[in-house]
Amino acid sequence: MEYQAFLVKYAEIGLKGKNRGMFEDALLRQIRRSLRAVSGRFEVTKASGRIYVHANTAYDYDETVEALTRVFGVSAICPMIQFDTQDPEEVYRRAVAYMAEAYPDRKKTFKVETRRINKNFPVGSQDMNAELGEVLLNAYPELSVDVHHPDILLQVELREKVNIYSHTIPGPGGMPVGTNGRAMLLLSGGIDSPVAGYMIAKRGVVIDAVYFHAPPYTSERAKQKVVDLAKQVSLYAGPIRLHVVNFTDVQLCIYETCPHDELTIIMRRYMMKIAEQLAEQDESLALITGESIGQVASQTIQSLAVTNEVCHLPVFRPLIGFDKKDIVEIAQKIGTFETSILPYEDCCTIFVAKHPVTRPILKAIVRSEELLKGKIEPLVEEALATVETIEVGM
Repeated sequence: MEYQAFLVKYAEIGLKGKNRGMFEDALLRQIRRSLRAVSGRFEVTKASGRIYVHANTAYDYDETVEALTRVFGVSAICPMIQFDTQDPEEVYRRAVAYMAEAYPDRKKTFKVETRRINKNFPVGSQDMNAELGEVLLNAYPELSVDVHHPDILLQVELREKVNIYSHTIPGPGGMPVGTNGRAMLLLSGGIDSPVAGYMIAKRGVVIDAVYFHAPPYTSERAKQKVVDLAKQVSLYAGPIRLHVVNFTDVQLCIYETCPHDELTIIMRRYMMKIAEQLAEQDESLALITGESIGQVASQTIQSLAVTNEVCHLPVFRPLIGFDKKDIVEIAQKIGTFETSILPYEDCCTIFVAKHPVTRPILKAIVRSEELLKGKIEPLVEEALATVETIEVGM
């Protein structure tokens, strides 16, 4: 089947009232960005609450659909045949040919649903439904009509051009990236943080990321793993600035100075401090983490409260109530899972305590951090001064 165009449907954008045009324009930009990676030339337009992707050249159907299903804000994609005519007989002929190609097995029920936006078309909607239905039954006696629960809903739109379609491919939903500000993702090599970034980007937020690298305790392969995860997330979230922080000296200072059962919490607090400074430099308005209550020692409610205490920016934790199974399912769906489980350590696993505190007391943590004064500040400054920024998905 050769489809000339795709109807791109949205859901939540339709509730935006007077601001809907701004969200539609953002969605058009994201569709065009995603299609840049697809062979072929496309024209993306909007008209009367509809968004169309027109194929101006030959194109790869599977690549195109895959690209469109990665655009947040898209609720569904409908591949269409599209043609110019004011002749009802031409519509009938094209519809019969469409059914032949789209449904080799036609032992199905169907219904025709027509929208006549072009009032100059000589046949009205109800007449088109009846007449085209009769034509299809004559052409394919194995078909039968079911107006309530049809196997095939053949939709005919009589606009400036005639659109015929019946397949609906689900999109990712959400809001177009770029409509809800910018946030900084703490990205590790694990399963959770890429999923957290994906979920916040789905709400229209532009994502930047920070990765804490600890050479020689973590290898270049561990760093490349995080770059690869950022690339995969960028297929949905758009371009990502990935800031790589050399965290070794800061971690060693904490490791050598503070009680070992508090290492994870104190290191996490310093990660949040550094991430927040980078966020402010990038004009990000929030931090994002992949934390889920109770998953590990640093993610108990008490631990999260102590970690949050160092932050001024809001911290988004979209996975906070998820089971690991839920997170893994999303990671598999978005293509990050296989990379996340590669056996390259990150800095958190290298310096983890054997028996970390699970119910830290803020006063005790602050008291331990007092031991770092005069030693850790220049190390943090050096870490910020030597950040490597990698442009991903540009």
